[in-house]
Amino acid sequence: MTDSDSEKAEEGARKGPVAFQIVNDQSPTRAITITPVLTNPKQRPTEGAETANARQPAARQEETIGLARAIGLDVHQSEIVMVSKPRPGTLLGSGKIEELAANVVEADVEVVVIDHPLTPVQQRNLERELKAKVLDRTGLILEIFGERARTKEGTLQVELAHLEYQRGRLVRSWTHLERQRGGAGFLGGPGETQIEADRRILREKIARLKKELEQVRRTRELHRAKRRKVPYPIVSIVGYTNAGKSTLFNALTGAGVLAEDMLFATLDPTLRRLKLPHGTDAIFSDTVGFISELPTHLVAAFRATLEEVVEADLIIHLRDMSDPDAAAQAEDVDAILSDLGVQTDDPQRVLEVWNKMDLLPDETRRQREEQAESSEIVAISAREGRGIDDLLKAIEKRLAGAVRDVALRLAPDELRHLDWIYSNGEVVRRVDEEDGSVSLDLKMTADAMATLQRRLGRSLV
Repeated sequence: MTDSDSEKAEEGARKGPVAFQIVNDQSPTRAITITPVLTNPKQRPTEGAETANARQPAARQEETIGLARAIGLDVHQSEIVMVSKPRPGTLLGSGKIEELAANVVEADVEVVVIDHPLTPVQQRNLERELKAKVLDRTGLILEIFGERARTKEGTLQVELAHLEYQRGRLVRSWTHLERQRGGAGFLGGPGETQIEADRRILREKIARLKKELEQVRRTRELHRAKRRKVPYPIVSIVGYTNAGKSTLFNALTGAGVLAEDMLFATLDPTLRRLKLPHGTDAIFSDTVGFISELPTHLVAAFRATLEEVVEADLIIHLRDMSDPDAAAQAEDVDAILSDLGVQTDDPQRVLEVWNKMDLLPDETRRQREEQAESSEIVAISAREGRGIDDLLKAIEKRLAGAVRDVALRLAPDELRHLDWIYSNGEVVRRVDEEDGSVSLDLKMTADAMATLQRRLGRSLV
């Protein structure tokens, strides 16, 4: 294999068969989104796993449009297509493909988004028939992840997921597959084919990325070990994409994390320290949004990021209650958390929070708030800041125990503890006595009370 051939193969491996770039010029790329609905239960991906909260086609369609717009596509047309018998070569029937091809030409569409996993053969055939770039759900999510990743870890994870996706599509998607000459001595037999060279390069790149990610994982573990020594409890915010996680994170911590009404507005985890109302220190973590039918290798690639969730002392499951598909979204999040080994039915580990209550009609909002209050669920509006104080109290209760009323008298030689008491509790009343002692009425968590008893060397009961 010559140097020029190697360069050619490496260039192909770097770009990949599904690489897709949105050019930010005056005219955005026009797109059509198709949401296939398999009407034959035996052919659905979730065969035998139907739930009461199955996702509705209209909600899936809206999500597909949101995903497309998240990478700057101008969605010219969107359609739900009922598929009774998926075609092995194209998924869709010939009549629908002809109709789509006409729409592509008429509207000058460059990209067709199919909200369904496509095999390499299906993707190739659809592109040939439609004369346009075709992205399936996995490819679309990869494009969004590629645009949003900012940290080194995020970039490595996206690149690894993209290469894993490419590896299964080389034989169908690439065109420079001519055989290279090779062999030794005078025999000069058939050598390595181009596709074998491309696969080898991909394997090498994947192996290198996995080593780099392992190094990042070890570094993150060192950081976690340092945090455990402090020790500050970790609170991780999770939820379906666009549930308002970054808005809540900003409202709680004052961090300047990108918060937009957009799917996957942020990818990389952000951590901030926060002092809770009665003095408990905690570290809050904002994580990547979850989504239904997230490709398996994407979950695997982002496992290092999701380890922040696994390590968390408390997980806030944030739900967008204004979304008509909120129940199905909650099931998707619970499924991913369960895959990570989190017991979602443990109220001390997972705190459910209902967000965007301000977007509900008044009567619906009152009903939801009553339901939340009776179920130890916190109802908030992160955008308006409503319910944040109640949320902080609920978080502190789970982290440090219930808040207790404490009546305390400090002798003159114990006044050195006053600064710690003010930092770790709420002083409701203070009386400075004539003998130099101080009487205090406090509100303090169970953990802080136990620590104060150890500092004073006596019981506070």
